[in-house]
Amino acid sequence: MSAAVAVTPSSALLNGRRAVVTGAASGIGAATAVALAAFGADVAMCDRNALGLSATAAAVRELGRTAVEGVLDVRDRSAAEAWVAGLDGVDVLVNNAGGTFHAWFVDVNAKGQQALVDENFTSVTTFVRACLPLMPDGGSIVNVTSVEAFRAAPGFGVYAAMKAAVEQLTRTLALELSPRRIRVNTVAPDAIPTPGDEGLSQATGAKNPYDDHVPLGRGSAEDCAAPIVFLASDLSRFMTGTTLHVDGGTDAARGWRRRADGGWSP
Repeated sequence: MSAAVAVTPSSALLNGRRAVVTGAASGIGAATAVALAAFGADVAMCDRNALGLSATAAAVRELGRTAVEGVLDVRDRSAAEAWVAGLDGVDVLVNNAGGTFHAWFVDVNAKGQQALVDENFTSVTTFVRACLPLMPDGGSIVNVTSVEAFRAAPGFGVYAAMKAAVEQLTRTLALELSPRRIRVNTVAPDAIPTPGDEGLSQATGAKNPYDDHVPLGRGSAEDCAAPIVFLASDLSRFMTGTTLHVDGGTDAARGWRRRADGGWSP
């Protein structure tokens, strides 16, 4: 049994740690990169959006931390592996990159399905395999899934299946990597506006505001970055193989909807 270690404010700090964040040009990825830097980490970040990535890197440097940029598509395994191999080391890996489009399952062709699999699942396995040889014992891996991993997702079937696969893989990796005390956890966001959400909302043809499902109302990318920092830090040193639902209460609400009088109806 390990000796007890006191919890202090410094337990939240990431001073000197080296973090990798995928999909860091905007949204949750950008907010996470900046938040990790604010707590003391140097950040290596990648995205295919060079302009957005440059803006995130500039924000990290303004905080006095080192920023390494990699303009690449996470679906390109060779490019991802080559970029990671050039890093000095990795203490924290945040697999954030992902994306989807709205279509009934039977209307998704083979090319579209493969793109969804590669972006949302294979990219995670690629970065885990590439980063593990550079990660010391006691590191942290945080995989960003989605509320869709835990419920049906009409029009987003393959995407949701891949997010569920990431959640399952996280549990297995938590056990396999436990001898090295590398912790592996997920966050499952919802109700957090990100680039592209407006187009997806229009595509679904929803008649009622999604806010009706969200007890705490809409969140922000920073609301998701905060628990990722927690999972990267020593504050979560005894947590592995678990999921934090960063969703304003939608997982708890499930099928319940807020009424105009403030009450809730199924």
